Amino acid sequence: MTATLGTIVSIGAGQTAAVAARTLRRRGFDGRIVLIGDENHAPYQRPPLSKEFLAGTESLDSLMLLPPSWREKNHVELLTGTAASRIDTGAGVVELADGRTIAADAVLIATGGRPRTMAVTGPAPERTHYLRTIDDAQRLSTHLRPGTHVALIGGGFVGLEIASTARSLGCEVTVIERAPIPLAHIVGAEMGAVCTRLQRDNGVHVVTGVDVTAVHTEQSEVRISLSSGEIVSADVVVIGIGIEPNVEIARASGLAVDNGIVVDVQGRTATPNVFAAGDVASRYSDRAGRHMRVEHFDNASRQGAATANLMLGREGVNDAPHWFWSDQFGVNLQFTGRAEHTEIVTRGNVHDGEFTAFYLDDGIVRGAFALDRGDDIGAARELIGKQCSADRLRDIDIDLFDLLDDEELAASN
Repeated sequence: MTATLGTIVSIGAGQTAAVAARTLRRRGFDGRIVLIGDENHAPYQRPPLSKEFLAGTESLDSLMLLPPSWREKNHVELLTGTAASRIDTGAGVVELADGRTIAADAVLIATGGRPRTMAVTGPAPERTHYLRTIDDAQRLSTHLRPGTHVALIGGGFVGLEIASTARSLGCEVTVIERAPIPLAHIVGAEMGAVCTRLQRDNGVHVVTGVDVTAVHTEQSEVRISLSSGEIVSADVVVIGIGIEPNVEIARASGLAVDNGIVVDVQGRTATPNVFAAGDVASRYSDRAGRHMRVEHFDNASRQGAATANLMLGREGVNDAPHWFWSDQFGVNLQFTGRAEHTEIVTRGNVHDGEFTAFYLDDGIVRGAFALDRGDDIGAARELIGKQCSADRLRDIDIDLFDLLDDEELAASN
C-alpha cells in the first residue's frame, strides 16, 4: 500500500473502523474514507454496554467514538443501517445490499461478530436477551429492577459484568456456566476461582459444571432446564455463550475463512488491498505460532490502527500480548498474555483483594492477572517472554519496571 490511495472503505463501523479512520487522518491521508455499518448508530464503544450504560450511569452520547462534528471536520462518510454484500476484488468495488456500489482502492473488513444463539421455546420471547448492541442494552435495562430474578447463561467476562450490574440495581442473579470454573479457559483455574468467589461474595448464585438442556418462556417466568436435573426459574434470561464472527461477506468475496477471516500477522488477506481486523479477523501470531481470533476492545483498537498504518505503507507487526480488563462489583480485573504455566507467583495477598499473579512457564513469564493493581499489568506486558526470578517478582518492594533492567532478566523464547 502507498499514500496514493484514493478511497478506503471499511465494511463495519465499530471500534476497529473508528480507530482506523482516526489513524488514517492523523497520518495525513486526505483521500475518501467511507464507513459502512449495518446498525443504525454511529461507531460506539461496546465495553460500557454491560456496565455503566446498562446501569443508566453513562449516556448514549458518551459512547460515541466519531461524533458528527469530527466526521464533518475530517470528511469521513458514514452509512448506517447499510449492509455490504460482496467485494468485487477484480473491479475494486464494494457492492451494497441495496444495489449501490462504492469504488474502493483498499477495503478493511471489520464486521465484528454476532451473539451465538440457543433454542428458546414458549410464548414470551421478550424474556430472552442477548447483549451485543446499544439496542440490546436498552431492551435489557428495562427489566433490571429491584427483586427481578435474572439468569445468565454463560460465565464469561461480559456475563459476569452483567451479573455485577444487575446486582447493583437490586436484582437477584443466577449465573449458569458449563465449565467447572468460569473463565478458567482464559485466566486459568486458580484465577477463575478468584473471579467466581468475587461473584458469590456479592450475592450471585453461580452454578457450574452443567449444560443447559432447554429454555422455555412463559408469560410469568423463564424455566431453564439443566443437565443435573435442576430447573432454574427466572424473570428474564440473558444468553452469553460467545459470538460468531460475521464472515458472510468474506465468503461471498472468495476470501479464506477459518474461525474468522484469515489474515497474516499484519492483517492482509490473500487478496491484494483487502484487509481484516478486530473480532472478525483470524490473524497469525508469531508469539503464539498460530492463527488467533481475539474478541476484545484493546485488540480491536490495536488492529484498527495497525491496518490503517499498513494501508499507508507503514508496515509493522502488531503482535503485542493480549490485554483484557473487566470491572465487577467495584473491582478492576486485568489480564495479559496467556495462562499457560508451571508456577503462579503472586505479588500481594490473594485474600486481601489487591494482588497480581504472574504465570511462569519454567521461569519464563507468560502472562499476568491483577485485581485492583492495573499498573502492574503495564510492566507485566513488557516482562512476557522473558526469564524472571520468582522471588523478585513476588517482592513488593521491587518496582516491576526495574526488573526490565535487572541483570538477572534474560530474553527468552
